[in-house]
Amino acid sequence: MSVIQPPVRPLQQFFRSGPMPCPYIPGRVERKLFTRLAPPTAADVNSTLSRAGFRRSHDIVYRPVCPNCSACVPVRIPVAGFVPTRSLRRVLRNCADLTTTEVPAVATHEQYRLFAAYQASRHGDSDMARMTLTDYAAMVDEGRADTSVFEVRDQAGRLVGAMLTDRLHDGLSAVYSFYDARHERRSLGTFMILALVERARIEGLPYVYLGYWIRSSRKMAYKARFHPLEGLGPSGWEPLPPLEA
Repeated sequence: MSVIQPPVRPLQQFFRSGPMPCPYIPGRVERKLFTRLAPPTAADVNSTLSRAGFRRSHDIVYRPVCPNCSACVPVRIPVAGFVPTRSLRRVLRNCADLTTTEVPAVATHEQYRLFAAYQASRHGDSDMARMTLTDYAAMVDEGRADTSVFEVRDQAGRLVGAMLTDRLHDGLSAVYSFYDARHERRSLGTFMILALVERARIEGLPYVYLGYWIRSSRKMAYKARFHPLEGLGPSGWEPLPPLEA
């Protein structure tokens, strides 16, 4: 009698990038350890590597391996212990008229118009500000690993925010978000993370992953608003002290 052997999955291959200028700390050099996601293992690999401090962009999952620097700290929100601070409750009140809906990860013209306007207003000199509709569609489609988009709309049905999100085995990962910069006072980026925390709570998922936090980077300062917050260090995931004054 013949025995049917289970298929053998190929080993995941990892690569190391060459040195590049660090986009966050002037004068420092960045190097990354990375691998590519591909079906049918994309979701499993993404989940496993996210717990190990990796971050997804398109079909690449990467982690900094910079010489003589450990400024990038992977951070996540432990959902069960999360209680909004006074400033976060104010954000929720200011956005109480908005509706958040999870939709399939399919790029739309409406999303792209908001994305392009956001890049022009916030990152006008960046490569992302030059992305076409095709480029945006590739960002949404490439490397999908149980991925969806959380759309935020106002009472008139207008799209005012969107967050590309991966569903992991132990949580939700905020991959990339953008919003209507005319609503700056609403703190829509913060609101979308709060909405993600609530969705994770409803689904019984323990964590919301926020990618990397760098103490000296103003671009990442918003992550300090969320606590408790856990960071990944040499001894594993550990609680970080409150980071916001």
